[in-house]
Amino acid sequence: MSTTTIRIEDDLKARVAAAAQQMGKSSHAFIVDALAQTVEQVELDAAFHTLADERWANIRTTGKTVAWDDAKAYLIARANVGGDGEKVVKPTARKLGK
Repeated sequence: MSTTTIRIEDDLKARVAAAAQQMGKSSHAFIVDALAQTVEQVELDAAFHTLADERWANIRTTGKTVAWDDAKAYLIARANVGGDGEKVVKPTARKLGK
């Protein structure tokens, strides 16, 4: 494990200490947790954007997509499915109209 020094304003340091105390943590643990959460969020955002770019490229290549009304109905049906084994059929992608 390595050591990193950060410089923060006195008022932020006091706020960190107060927040850490409220959470029952040391300032160090609070800062490490905050950094870990921020890094994880950046990684999740990057993965989301990569997936979105891939899907957009697929739409541009194939010209096919699912209409919003069909996608919405599918998602609502998926959310409402109980444990009765009912299958929800995915909507079919169709060529975009011009």
